[in-house]
Amino acid sequence: MLRFNRLKETFYANDHAKDQAHKLIDQMPQNATWDDLLREIYVREVIERGLADSNEGRTKDVKEVRAKYGLPE
Repeated sequence: MLRFNRLKETFYANDHAKDQAHKLIDQMPQNATWDDLLREIYVREVIERGLADSNEGRTKDVKEVRAKYGLPE
């Protein structure tokens, strides 16, 4: 439930959230479920946060991340 509350806050924080919600729903297939809708909202939020982090310079070098988790380069 906590994840949904964060999604709700992010989604409604935008002035045009209602219009964006309509567009998102209109693009989904007729047989979409509530889970499908929540997944779409979550994916959108993650992408928007990632882009904001990137724009603000809050990124890490791939080599640094691979080294942290012991992954090959």
